[in-house]
Amino acid sequence: MAAVMEGPLADLGAWKPDHCSLVKALEIVGTRSALVILREAYYGTTRFSAFARRIGLTERIVAGQLRHLTEAGLLSRRPYRDERGRTRDEYVLTDMGRDLLPAVLGLMQWGDKYLQGEQPPLLHVEHGTGAPVRVELRSETGRKVELEELGVQLNPEWRRPCPPADATA
Repeated sequence: MAAVMEGPLADLGAWKPDHCSLVKALEIVGTRSALVILREAYYGTTRFSAFARRIGLTERIVAGQLRHLTEAGLLSRRPYRDERGRTRDEYVLTDMGRDLLPAVLGLMQWGDKYLQGEQPPLLHVEHGTGAPVRVELRSETGRKVELEELGVQLNPEWRRPCPPADATA
């Protein structure tokens, strides 16, 4: 079964998924290095050297991804001064980066279930109670929604973005 495509979307052959939000998101976070840097930011890593050390990627790749995630708005740079007095930047999550947490945890949860065998290596729990945390699809009423119950509609308020102005015109 699949989601219920509603209205003009019901005929999949009559439309194309232009301007897909998933594609736009993957342009920002669709690489292994971007996702593991975000994972580390969620775990509290903020400094360049710690990112490079913890995730085992080259400094060049880490620097490029930190720059990319910062330019995209998921991280921001914040200056700090180390004990030797040199000022450097650390990387902290923005609201945009924090809002991506359910998607990243959802991928981890999927990997725990299908790729880790009997037990996952880490548990994600509510800090105060120890209760397991799960990412689920729920409606605004709080009801759990299964794939077959998911409807997909055109958003009447969405407007196609204008193409960028031609610099030579």
